[in-house]
Amino acid sequence: MWIGWVEFDLLLGDVRSLKEKRSVLRPLIADLSRRTEAAAAEVGEHDLHRRARIGVTVVAAGSSHVRDVLDRAERLMADHPEVTLLSAHRGLHSSDD
Repeated sequence: MWIGWVEFDLLLGDVRSLKEKRSVLRPLIADLSRRTEAAAAEVGEHDLHRRARIGVTVVAAGSSHVRDVLDRAERLMADHPEVTLLSAHRGLHSSDD
């Protein structure tokens, strides 16, 4: 079993409140989950209006599938015009580790 994750550090566009932040992040997270079939959630920077951390994780039998899903998630995040992807940090672990 392979477990992979990626954490995105994002700069949001013209967001002036936490309510506006949620209105940007909620559809973004739903799109990530739907299009990658992986778990996605806001994992940090909850109190900052223009910053966000989004985590995506996947569990699969093979490491190549995990890498493919994480690559797809990163491309999707980079293609969203309402956010700027500042960085992406990944991890990949086997259950045998």
